[in-house]
Amino acid sequence: MRRTLGLLLVLALAGCSSGGTGTPQNNANRFVAGDGKTIVYPKADRKAAPVIDESTLDGGRFDLAAQRGHVVVVNFWASWCAPCRAEATDLEAAHQSTKDSGAAFVGVDSRDQKDPANAFVAGRVTYPSLFDPAGRIALKFTDVPPNTFPATLIIDKDGKVAAVIRRAVAQGTLTDLIRQIGGES
Repeated sequence: MRRTLGLLLVLALAGCSSGGTGTPQNNANRFVAGDGKTIVYPKADRKAAPVIDESTLDGGRFDLAAQRGHVVVVNFWASWCAPCRAEATDLEAAHQSTKDSGAAFVGVDSRDQKDPANAFVAGRVTYPSLFDPAGRIALKFTDVPPNTFPATLIIDKDGKVAAVIRRAVAQGTLTDLIRQIGGES
């Protein structure tokens, strides 16, 4: 009995040890999954989006305040985040289907390196992405956990956070929310 218990203890401890240094070799499993919620705030309860005027990955600028009068989708992503990669096609499809109505999209590449970020967007998305390796843009938003990937916010025409999606988003869900929020008076 004692020998069996000892053997089980050794096996359990061996299973908990990676044999490595404990330093991640890549970031593929470093994302913190969202809680799966989609929250649409009543118009009276919405908070103003923060000031965001930042450089894009391609060297341009994106100023959130300049988008007033338009619905803006802000998607937080990272090239190493598997759910972010999975939702990219749906985000681009939603962008293509709503851009003629005036909806704007911007990605926020957070906690990433520039080369993998550029490789991620190449041929995948046509809307601009901000490069935010320190994650400081996410910290400006109090309604979304800054360490949750992916996360998508929808800013209404008045510049207020109208919705938060804390999971990978499907095209239909996003398109419906953009139209709903864009149709508000």
